[in-house]
Amino acid sequence: MKEKFKKTYENYIKFPKYLLTHPFDGFYDFKKYKKGKLSVAIVYVFLYVLFRIIKFSYESPIVSTVNPLNLNTIKEIVTVILMVLVFSIANWAVTTLMEGKGNFKEIFTVTGYSLFPIVIIGIPFVFISNLLTKDEMAIYNLVIGFSYLATAWLLFMGILNVHEYGLGKTIGAFILTAVAMAVMIFFAILFFDLIQQIISFIKILWQEINLRL
Repeated sequence: MKEKFKKTYENYIKFPKYLLTHPFDGFYDFKKYKKGKLSVAIVYVFLYVLFRIIKFSYESPIVSTVNPLNLNTIKEIVTVILMVLVFSIANWAVTTLMEGKGNFKEIFTVTGYSLFPIVIIGIPFVFISNLLTKDEMAIYNLVIGFSYLATAWLLFMGILNVHEYGLGKTIGAFILTAVAMAVMIFFAILFFDLIQQIISFIKILWQEINLRL
């Protein structure tokens, strides 16, 4: 039991923290010795979903701009999963053309691990926000802002290291990834709109046929 707890702590807390504080050495181990685990990345993706749900439901009304009654859990799950998948696919497509060394699994795993700061810091601080006064909310916003910044830093350093890029090439890869994501979303919207129009046309056609029979 003790050994299992130790292994869980190393996989879910110690190594992600090491990546955050020692990104070059950490991501070298991540790639070279396969220390990054897909299962851990998936857990952090779903923990980020949990963070969004908790934030939606329990964040102090002093800073919250949403109505907790409007929470759609399925929408939150789908949004996060699609966000991670679209980024991973777009980055994989772009970096393949830019001679990146990382594969799709590594990109997805890096993306999952990058959510470590916002999950570890964000979840407890959402509850803490209810104990703070209006004047103290600046501290809460600062901490949450820092956790997002740390997540962005971890994602940036992860992509830089798994693809074995320099600083400039990594920035370029992120810009092109954003463009690729926008294109993917645009075509997805067009596709679903086309499907809806086809379904509507079939329904109207079926109604016309029934009226004539």
